Amino acid sequence: MYLVDMSFTDMAKITPELTDKHKTYLEQEYKTNKLMFGGRKVPRTGGILISQHDNEHELIQVMNLDPFVKSGAVSYSITEFVPVMASKAYQNIVA
Repeated sequence: MYLVDMSFTDMAKITPELTDKHKTYLEQEYKTNKLMFGGRKVPRTGGILISQHDNEHELIQVMNLDPFVKSGAVSYSITEFVPVMASKAYQNIVA
C-alpha cells in the first residue's frame, strides 16, 4: 500500500475549476478500487491519498496525470507501507 502526501505549491492555481478536474480525474481511479481513501489536510495545505496500486511506478503515472500536479499547483511524495494491524472492520487489508 501507499500513502500519497500532496502539498499545495501554488495556492493561486487552486481554483474551483481545477479542483473539479482533480476530483473528476481521481473518481476514475476510485472506480478501479486502486485508490482507497482520500481527503483534504486540515488546515488546507494539500491532501492525503491511500492507494493499493500494484507498484509505485503505476501510482506515479497516475499522480503525474492528476490535473493538480500537471498544473504545478501541487507536489507529492509517496511512502510505501505494509499494514500489519487494523481494526476488525479493516482486517481484510492486513498483510
